[in-house]
Amino acid sequence: MSAEATNSVTPGPMPGAVSGPVTPTAPRRKARPRIDLRRLGRAALLGPAARGRLPDAISHVVEAHRAHHPDADLEPLRHAYVLAESSHRGQMRKSGEPYITHPLAVTLILAELGAETTTLTASLLHDTVEDTDVTLDQVRDQFGEEVRYLVDGVTKLEKVDYGAAAEPETFRKMLVATGNDVRVMSIKLADRLHNMRTLGVMRPEKQERIAKVTRDVLIPLAERLGVQALKTELEDLVFAILHPEEYAHTRELIVRNAARADDPLAEVADEVRGVLREADITAEVLIRPRHFVSVHRVSRKRGRLRGSDFGRVLVLVNEDADCYGVLGELHTCMKPVVSEFKDFIAVPKFNLYQSLHTAVAREDGQVVEVLIRTHQMHKVAEAGVVALGNPYAPAPDDPADGERVDPTRPGWLSRLLDWQEAAPDPDHFWSTLREDLAQDREITVFRPDGGTLGLPEGATCVDAAYAQYGEDAHACIGARVNGRLATLSTVLKDGDTVQLLMGQDPASEPSREWLEHAHTPAARIAIQRWLTAHPVQAESQQSEARISEDRTAPRPVGAPDPDAAPEQPAGRPGTGHVLADLPGATVRLARCCTPVPPDEITGFAVRGGAVTVHRVECPAVARMKDGGRAEVGVRWGETAECRVTLVAESFVRPHLLADLTEAMASEGAEIVSATVEPPTQQQVRHTYTVQLPDAGHLPALMRAMRNVAGVYDVSRAQPQPQGG
Repeated sequence: MSAEATNSVTPGPMPGAVSGPVTPTAPRRKARPRIDLRRLGRAALLGPAARGRLPDAISHVVEAHRAHHPDADLEPLRHAYVLAESSHRGQMRKSGEPYITHPLAVTLILAELGAETTTLTASLLHDTVEDTDVTLDQVRDQFGEEVRYLVDGVTKLEKVDYGAAAEPETFRKMLVATGNDVRVMSIKLADRLHNMRTLGVMRPEKQERIAKVTRDVLIPLAERLGVQALKTELEDLVFAILHPEEYAHTRELIVRNAARADDPLAEVADEVRGVLREADITAEVLIRPRHFVSVHRVSRKRGRLRGSDFGRVLVLVNEDADCYGVLGELHTCMKPVVSEFKDFIAVPKFNLYQSLHTAVAREDGQVVEVLIRTHQMHKVAEAGVVALGNPYAPAPDDPADGERVDPTRPGWLSRLLDWQEAAPDPDHFWSTLREDLAQDREITVFRPDGGTLGLPEGATCVDAAYAQYGEDAHACIGARVNGRLATLSTVLKDGDTVQLLMGQDPASEPSREWLEHAHTPAARIAIQRWLTAHPVQAESQQSEARISEDRTAPRPVGAPDPDAAPEQPAGRPGTGHVLADLPGATVRLARCCTPVPPDEITGFAVRGGAVTVHRVECPAVARMKDGGRAEVGVRWGETAECRVTLVAESFVRPHLLADLTEAMASEGAEIVSATVEPPTQQQVRHTYTVQLPDAGHLPALMRAMRNVAGVYDVSRAQPQPQGG
């Protein structure tokens, strides 16, 4: 019996049964075989065979494997099949087929995707240790340590419940065991795909439970590993189970469109072929139908669908440079929709995906999306990490000295392992992972050195800091986004350039407030880990925040400001000596502009026989002149002592106030008063009135304040429009 007979579950009287997705017809590739998972079910055939030769089922695997690896040693596959078939003999699936059809179908899925021999060998054996008397020691003795490692990893995966009630620690241990080798997860995904195809024999409630687990955990994993061929079919199978009515409606739309006499996608594909033929660019132009879930999403977004909405045009070329040549020709000879252009070749996605995306408009207003990539890019786009072959084999000219080299680093899977090591507890890791899996859109931001960071949509500068520096990001004090100073809470957009400003203090601490702005697991886990390990400092941060709020709370009308600096008599020590051309007058320095030597100054007589001294650029000067006040000549005397008000602007970080006051004291400044405003957007403004023994020390004082980590600007207080 063929596996297709098991997998093909058509709508019938049984509620909840899975309807096998139907793909609209499209021109088939002629020059090379295409990855087409729909034919996998037909391949796992166990017809009667003599013991001396292999049955047709393994022959299909060998044929698919040779298409990708013509020089592969096939003996391990034959040996693994013989062991698996004999071990599973007598076991049956719920569909009534011999159990061996399952590992054969899983192995064929991986063979079609281009998996290397070791992965296929482990796939054939992936259920033997779990369901038969075969031991891991036997697997190691007959096939080597690498196959034993993969089989052990898949066996551990089988014991994990991925659902909402999953044991977080079990899930974390599973990731430790399997995350070190992406091939383990590849086998698991292929295993789940075949099980989903045969789900129609299960009770409806079990179908729904398995479909939800697949939707919530395994489909996002397939997306992050770049295995689009598995991901899209899993999505359609889940869609059919969890949303049968919408699935049926979408199926009807696809079938109705396939019966149309005119096909705008085919017409555009022909036009593209003509353009490239005239440009002498060798390319293969195909129509790539959308899968069910994709059509459903477009339908919900656009309402009534047109012919161009049911697929995209795919252009395959041989070299990277040809991709841009095709793009230039299409944009020159056809009407491009520039807003639809994206370059995932120069900036690949986190899951290895590379392609140029563009769109062209037809005269009837329909817009056709066009994907441009090389044949190798297409293979990786479909198979993701599976297309890497053996990703841990060292390059011939770069021996790995016994260490396993993961080519996906830095990538999502390696970050996953870092998260689980850094997470303060399993529950926190599990919840963080679930949040990350729910993110289905990514942005790319650029570093000043030309590197890139892949971040989820909605990520902030906090996330960028931890993505680039790991736990060293605790020392981050701010950022520049597209050349402008920005707070760490700034939400980044696709294409932004981010320069992270790092402090020099190795003992720098993250702020608890950063948790509010962190969206990536790397950032949240690193911050939470530090806060958990330093409860005293974390509590101190909260206390400082409460004190800051108390100091800046609104005061009753008429109540004195305890931090306000009163006007100072100019003759008192420490205020800077000013001489006035008004004998006997008391000279005061205006608080609104706090003049110091060698500022250019002027004076005005006020009530009580006093003279108030202002900087000439103070707004109060112009107002008093307009009011008819007579100016009084004033000048600096020989005394160099002065009082001045300075404003420091900084990013929020622990102990900033202590560091600032220490720097000011080291320059001989005596703080008369200080005001710290409540932090906003991770920025804080400090206002200090200080007394200096010599006005000539002011530039050095301001430099010392600017050199404090986190401070990005220090300036004289701007004159305020108030009278003296």
